[in-house]
Amino acid sequence: MSLLVKICGLSTRETLDVALGAGADMVGFVFFPPSPRHVSLETARELGKQAKGRSVKVALTVDADDATLENIVETLRPDMLQLHGKETTARLRDIKQKFGLPLMKALPVETAADLAPLAGYAAVADRILFDARAPKEATRPGGLGAVFDWHLLEKLDLELPFMVSGGLNASNIAEAVRVTRTGGVDVSSGVERSPGVKDPDMIRDFIRAARATEELMVR
Repeated sequence: MSLLVKICGLSTRETLDVALGAGADMVGFVFFPPSPRHVSLETARELGKQAKGRSVKVALTVDADDATLENIVETLRPDMLQLHGKETTARLRDIKQKFGLPLMKALPVETAADLAPLAGYAAVADRILFDARAPKEATRPGGLGAVFDWHLLEKLDLELPFMVSGGLNASNIAEAVRVTRTGGVDVSSGVERSPGVKDPDMIRDFIRAARATEELMVR
């Protein structure tokens, strides 16, 4: 069984090259000004060219309007849109119809009740990303390094592909995959030396740990 690895919040040519060289299946670019990982359209254009054909390019947005999405799509040419805000199922349908791109919907999780919207999103999205719910005082919905209770996904009956995020790092990825049986992992702060600053060695270590976990899944 292949485990998809997504390195999110990349913002420099150097760290993107490390992620690509280490074998990241997906690379994520954040378009959300409050985030320390936010990239400008100009930067995104260059990074998009660098990643083209080497990995799946994912554009992360938070409750973005159509004009913003259009600019991102034209500039980055992403392979997938990651919707990390409070987008409704109706909004997902609208975005899918207008832009014709696969959608990954992030679902914040803290308790079992947070899984209630899952069926609606799963009917429209192409992939679900389970992430830790941000505290009420947080200025952004993800990338906070928080872990949620993976056991909430133990009995999950979901045919749609899904990924797990939130506080993952090289040391806990194996346990996260074991408990959730996820087909993919998404990391951002877990490969940073400070908020928004990716560490090349941590990126390599995370992907190496993911591949080791993948081998255990096959046995």
